[in-house]
Amino acid sequence: MTRNNSICILIADDDAEDRMLTKEALEESRLANQLHFVEDGEDLLDYLLHRGNYEDKLKYPTPGLILLDLNMPRMDGREALKEIKANKILRSIPVVVLTTSKAEEDIVKTYDLGVSSFITKPVKFSDLVDAMSTLSKYWFEIVELPISKD
Repeated sequence: MTRNNSICILIADDDAEDRMLTKEALEESRLANQLHFVEDGEDLLDYLLHRGNYEDKLKYPTPGLILLDLNMPRMDGREALKEIKANKILRSIPVVVLTTSKAEEDIVKTYDLGVSSFITKPVKFSDLVDAMSTLSKYWFEIVELPISKD
């Protein structure tokens, strides 16, 4: 296993079908990384800070990449992103927004908050596979990611 295959991806998305399609698209693009899922911003922060149901650091390792939906209940992706980037320990984790939003306001605001990339979810599954293949090639073959301190 290469170093980049050992990097866990955390996907924050409240839509079960979108989570399943993203997982399938990543698998189809031959990504071998471990995937974890949360359904809202509060669970995302609990996972990242190892609180509540996510205290076990072996079961819930610190991710090397977060795929973040913007429109989620309890705490949306914008709020979660703001908290992640304000946290000294979490701010170095790359966050890629993966959302249905095409709003210029969302694009500008998330980049202002420190997002690494903004991707509008493709409608067709084949386009999602292409996007996930490009994303995985970029983040796991080209970019050097920091090694988790966990």
